[in-house]
Amino acid sequence: MSRHYDVVVIGGGHAGLEAALAASRMGCSTLMSTLSLATIGQMSCNPAIGGIGKGQLVKEIDALGGEMGLAADRTGIQFRQLNSSKGQAVRSSRCQSDRKQYKLYMQNMVRWQERLDVLEDEVDELLVVCGTVQGIKTVKHGIISCGTVVITTGTFLKGRIHMGRQITPGGRIHEPNSTRLAQSLEECGFPVVLFKTGTPPRLDGKTIDFTQLEPQHSDNPPVPFSFRTPCIPPSQTLIPCHITYTNPQTHEIIGRHMHLSPMYSGQIQATGVRYCPSIEDKLKKFADKLRHQIFLEPEGLDTDEYYPNGISTGLPADIQEQFVRSIQGLEQVIINRPGYSIEHGVIPPTELTSFLETRKVKNLFLAGQINGTTGYEEAAAQGIIAGINAALRVQGKRPFILGRHESYIGVLIDDLTTKGTEEPYRMFTSRVEYRLLVREDNADRRLVRYGYELGLLKEEIYAQVQQKYDWIDKEIEHLKSVRILPGTQLDRELQCCHSSPLKQPTSLSDILKRPEVRYAMIASYDGQLRSATKAVIDQVEYEIKYEGFIARQRKEVERFRHLENIKIPNDIDYDRVQGLSIEIRQKLKQFLPLNLGQAHRISGVTPAAIAILMVYLRSRSLGHQKSKT
Repeated sequence: MSRHYDVVVIGGGHAGLEAALAASRMGCSTLMSTLSLATIGQMSCNPAIGGIGKGQLVKEIDALGGEMGLAADRTGIQFRQLNSSKGQAVRSSRCQSDRKQYKLYMQNMVRWQERLDVLEDEVDELLVVCGTVQGIKTVKHGIISCGTVVITTGTFLKGRIHMGRQITPGGRIHEPNSTRLAQSLEECGFPVVLFKTGTPPRLDGKTIDFTQLEPQHSDNPPVPFSFRTPCIPPSQTLIPCHITYTNPQTHEIIGRHMHLSPMYSGQIQATGVRYCPSIEDKLKKFADKLRHQIFLEPEGLDTDEYYPNGISTGLPADIQEQFVRSIQGLEQVIINRPGYSIEHGVIPPTELTSFLETRKVKNLFLAGQINGTTGYEEAAAQGIIAGINAALRVQGKRPFILGRHESYIGVLIDDLTTKGTEEPYRMFTSRVEYRLLVREDNADRRLVRYGYELGLLKEEIYAQVQQKYDWIDKEIEHLKSVRILPGTQLDRELQCCHSSPLKQPTSLSDILKRPEVRYAMIASYDGQLRSATKAVIDQVEYEIKYEGFIARQRKEVERFRHLENIKIPNDIDYDRVQGLSIEIRQKLKQFLPLNLGQAHRISGVTPAAIAILMVYLRSRSLGHQKSKT
């Protein structure tokens, strides 16, 4: 192959898919190189999309014009809103997916996408000239030149699979790893460290005794991920998950064979996932717990296979069978495929800029688990940003950067590139300072403009979102303008629901702020959105009920935004900034922040150091102005 591509994407997982689709949809000739065409879009671990903090990422990918939310809606078989009893700011969507159908959906998207070619081959070398990547070299097809490269290798970079004392090179079970690309990255000067993740055994559902287990059904009605999905058909959500638990016998079996676990035998030195630990980790770290919850998740509509979420393990296959059969409902279960632990290569994400380009090699972008994250959603979020920026670089345009104040994606990338990570990074709502502003329900309002301007969303879709929020804003203003007098019918209804009687003329918006009052009560009196969707009504309620808190958070954003607006010149010499400690100078040289806001978030950079930098930059700016005059 001698053809030149604008963008080459290495890898066909969740990050690679979003990167390749974004770049091609933005008008760039794009090549996706993958080790296997058959595994494009594969759900390597659990058959699910979303979760706490992750659902927000999926909604944001969707609002930018990405594909994950649409794929989840089309192939989901159970939908749930997590934290539904809590405030809107921490609610997160999650769905069980049909593993096979999800993969086929994504493969069809790739197959019919204009300007996107797919190559089944191994990339063994990056072609870098004078610090700029100019192409790739593949095993079968040789050299392919390109403008930019996005690497999304998942767990394949230096991947090693552990099952007890057995070690097998591989990126997934029965699939090869990528070692030559890792060597090429090291030759470019990148350190490659190892992180560890894992997966549980897969179970034959025909041998599970569901009568002993607690079912968990889909929400009714299910809430879609994508703002472009009108609704989820009820026929799509008929199969429940089931819940069971480990017990003291399970723990005794695992404890007796802990020396065979790769994590505790010394066989694996890599850092594991703190927030999704193996069952061995759980027993070590939570020794006082008598049981651990397990969700039995169906793999799809046309298969009997189940994924036991909660018992990821690297123990030998025969020990896995012993402890799994000690669990209620699984006494006679047949294991279709044992679980395993996997080590994989990671480039420290502090090697990246805030738009996911590497600092050492120009036009080279990294996304997904290669940056030290874990999870499909974190990978896809990075993938769409890397794909967008790879395309923008080819087009000679400025990079696209999302801020912490406007998205979970912005928090994810900012955390990685300014703080780094000592363990596989997982997104949580607790990582986000401005949760009241960047909620699941308003992802389209926050980000759809970017998707439209980047060419990833059509004008009519953008117009529909604009119209939706015009309705919401007008209704909020209407509710603020209408005042209710004491003694009216609505006042009597308030007292019937144990709400305080009105003592003076009160606006409908102030009445709606009461915890016991819902929009439906005042809509029957003077609401204008009686026929609106639940999603629209919920936003009206939330914006009014939390108006004071939202306003306070917006002020906080404005208070810190001035730091983001103070740019740090590329040619700054930190050694000439008097008053900075050696340690802080070293960190600033390492991370090369683009502005004071990024510098402020670097671990170890103190507020005093930011004040010193601010004074220095102002004096430098004044000096430049005087020299011009």
